[in-house]
Amino acid sequence: MKEKTKFVAFSTQKGGAGKTTLTVLAASYLHYVKGFNVAVIDCDYPQHSIVEMRERDLKLALEDEHYKRLAYEQFTRLQKKAYPVVESNTKEALADADYLLPQGDFDYVFFDLPGTINNEDLIHSLAGMDYLVAPISADRVVMESTLNYAVVVKEHIMGREKSRMKGLYMLWNMVDGREKTELYKAYDKVCAEFALPILETHLPDSKRFRKETAAERKAVFRSTAFPADKILVRGSNLDKLVDEILGIIKN
Repeated sequence: MKEKTKFVAFSTQKGGAGKTTLTVLAASYLHYVKGFNVAVIDCDYPQHSIVEMRERDLKLALEDEHYKRLAYEQFTRLQKKAYPVVESNTKEALADADYLLPQGDFDYVFFDLPGTINNEDLIHSLAGMDYLVAPISADRVVMESTLNYAVVVKEHIMGREKSRMKGLYMLWNMVDGREKTELYKAYDKVCAEFALPILETHLPDSKRFRKETAAERKAVFRSTAFPADKILVRGSNLDKLVDEILGIIKN
């Protein structure tokens, strides 16, 4: 295993928190915009949403003239192919990553993990991550669930002898600008009490996070084959999130 390759996961036990979307957005931005070599291990059995997204993306890139041209222009400009997306599960995730690493000079491998913490295979996979980012939103059920998850990871996985985890961070996701800032301050205080650092970047609640490649040929935001459209990136804070994560990992 290459020491320089970092294993990263957006992970929480709460469904609908946006971890799959964040995995794709971060991986594509790093690979296609920042120039890093990235791979994704999709362990979210049985839906394997990222594997299915890649199949849709490739189908359009092969059959639709608009996306075919975009793919050609992108390859000509970057001289690099789409990053690999590997279908896996929590039991085989790390082994699949070890098998993949010699096939490319990868800087980052992202893992899309399921959320059930009482699964021994998931615990093993989590212990193999270098960095974990847990998305949170200003909802009591989401906060309680994610806090419980993060505390268990922090106390029972991070820092253990066989764990390679160097950092666990909370991320405000789907932030509604109309909500009172006092609510966020209260939750920030709770996270501080549990010594759970929160990333400075906040991601807004926006429909753009659900924009995929489509036959309508609209601007793409969420895609495994293309980076998020520059216009849609504005105001999304995706660029700021990636830069903040890069800063943490490099330090």
